[in-house]
Amino acid sequence: MTTPALPPYVEMNGRPATAEDLRVPAFAGFGHFTAFQVRDREVRGLGLHLDRLDAANRELFGVPLDAERVRALVGHALDGAGVRDASVRVHGYLPPDHPETAVMVTVGAPAHLSAAPQSLMSVPFARALPQVKRPGEFGQAYYRRRARSSGFDEALLTAPGGVVAEGAITNVGFWDGTSVVWPDAPLLTGVTMTLLEDGLARTGRPTVRRPVTLEGLVAYRAAFVSNSQGIAPVHRIDDTSFAVDEVLMKDLDRAYGDAPRAGV
Repeated sequence: MTTPALPPYVEMNGRPATAEDLRVPAFAGFGHFTAFQVRDREVRGLGLHLDRLDAANRELFGVPLDAERVRALVGHALDGAGVRDASVRVHGYLPPDHPETAVMVTVGAPAHLSAAPQSLMSVPFARALPQVKRPGEFGQAYYRRRARSSGFDEALLTAPGGVVAEGAITNVGFWDGTSVVWPDAPLLTGVTMTLLEDGLARTGRPTVRRPVTLEGLVAYRAAFVSNSQGIAPVHRIDDTSFAVDEVLMKDLDRAYGDAPRAGV
């Protein structure tokens, strides 16, 4: 028996969203967001998500976004939805002629990244302003649909020359037998990616950033993807196969599982 999906519950600035409120993302959708999983009213890496929102708000609108305000709005939306476990998105918009950032919080059913080995299809696309997580990214959505219709699980975004950057909705990491390697390319540094870096450092497993190319994939023993929903091994990128390194995956799961949580 499956659990029915939680219908998205939406609040704008701490109240249930009205049709007028939803005109903002529909018709003035220039903004940013972060997404995370809530379990028992706690969030892994909450401070990193709040920092991301503040940095993006300053980048796009030139004004800060108060962390405590956001945290309170998330808690209020969870109360409104009547749940302790959820998928949450926090969006920041600056409606025309509005002096303060409008904060939209959506609450949906909890989600998990499948732990099954993933396949990635490389595509020639790199996001503009990759450090800002933005809603409605046409290129990412288009190429992810292309990848999935071609029998892959995810798209792998690449710059000219086959330079690997990131997945459409994930970060990608590699194992060379000595270090976990993150691509040194323009990309969105994911919160889970940062938590893994910090956790692996505590266990003594080194991580590095260096250029990765499609041509050079054969040099790596294993690969994986990560996002706010979890971590999964990669068994194929285009025609290059990877073994699933069970020891690496256990270390990644441990580093992620031990990441600090904060309440909302």
